[in-house]
This record gives sequence, C-alpha cells and structure tokens, in this order.
Amino acid sequence: METCCQRKKHRSEEEKKALTNRLNRIAGQVQGLQKMLKEDAYCPDILIQVSAVTSALNAFSRELLGSHIRTCVTEDIVSGRKDAADELVETLAKILK
Repeated sequence: METCCQRKKHRSEEEKKALTNRLNRIAGQVQGLQKMLKEDAYCPDILIQVSAVTSALNAFSRELLGSHIRTCVTEDIVSGRKDAADELVETLAKILK
C-alpha cells in the first residue's frame, strides 16, 4: 500500500492494540456481509449490517482523529510548525466530504 507522505506516528502498544481490535471487528462484520450476500439474505437485513459497519468505521475514524489532534497536531503547534492547523483543516475537508 502506498502512503501519502513520509511522516510517521509512534503509537503506544495499547493504542495499536485498541485500534487493531476495532479493525478486526470491522473486518469480521464485512465478512458477515459477504456471507449474507452469498446466502441471499434479504436486502434490508444486509443494509442494516452495512449501517453497523459504517458506524464502526466512523467510530474508528473519530478515535484516530482525536488521538491525532491530541498528539501530532498539538506537538506540531508547540514546536512552531505553522502549517499544522492548515494540514488538519485539509484532512478534515477530505474526510468530511
């Protein structure tokens, strides 16, 4: 997978574990969707599960964004990186489309 930039963020093992657990649950939900489709489940039942996956991804994004603001953005501003706020605004514009 290609990344957009060379910057990296060190995450604690606790944070990595929590985020990974969320993603694993989401992956399980997506696999459940595939099974429902394969088994010809009723459309509204699949759509309800799609909504659950969407909510889970949104929760993952909120957790990651909160961590980013509390750590990366804050550290960048404190260290004098003047474009930190602009980068955050740009990121929010992309994810809130």
